[in-house]
Amino acid sequence: MFYIGKHPFNPASRQPAAASPPPWPARMAELARRARHPALRAFYRAGVVTPDTAIGQVPLLAMDFETTGTDARRDDIVSIGLVPMTLQRIRLQHGHHWLLKPRAPLRDESVVIHGITHSEVEKAPDLNALFITLLELMAGKVLVVHHRGIERQFLDAALQRRIGEGIAFPCIDTLALEARQHRHRPVSLAARLFSRRPRVSLRLPESRTRYNLPRYPAHNALTDALACAELLQAQVAHHFSAETPVEALWC
Repeated sequence: MFYIGKHPFNPASRQPAAASPPPWPARMAELARRARHPALRAFYRAGVVTPDTAIGQVPLLAMDFETTGTDARRDDIVSIGLVPMTLQRIRLQHGHHWLLKPRAPLRDESVVIHGITHSEVEKAPDLNALFITLLELMAGKVLVVHHRGIERQFLDAALQRRIGEGIAFPCIDTLALEARQHRHRPVSLAARLFSRRPRVSLRLPESRTRYNLPRYPAHNALTDALACAELLQAQVAHHFSAETPVEALWC
């Protein structure tokens, strides 16, 4: 059993997977035909690399959100961090960090986690003012996130509220890659004898520690995007290679 924060995560408990969706290039082309908003249509038309492209040749964009809570259906985004990267280089000087005014109450418990206050978001712009720029920065990239259930679901829900259309995009989930490694790790004889399963945290800081990456302050969107970018580079160096096709990593 794995732990994400305080919540257990057991991959074996998942329901059988549905039929695989078409490859991302075909999906992006179909989404471009269906999109109504011009910015969303332009995003999809930018396309994405073919599935057999080596990960070392893929343009990547690490992304992290801080939010008002954990439920995309009722919560909203309060900050976005972006860091463009490749497997060889992280371009922090071209990163972006935005505070946003959410359309959901900023809960006290979330303020304790990310430190973004009510007065700060009150002065911040709505995502409406920034989402076209965000889509332009995302266009043509494969996103790198730690737990796609946050970034993909929250951006989809946020755009649904604002323009009446959601979004889908290819991403590499460093949390899922880490879970994949520990799922295949042999259990010790002692653990088998005493029916113990090791508890492995898949949180970003603990995942980075396993690769001897430096510890950063957590829950700043830009810092977490950088931390996620570094984690992917370490994961590929340890478990894959620069020649690994991106289809082995993205979802």
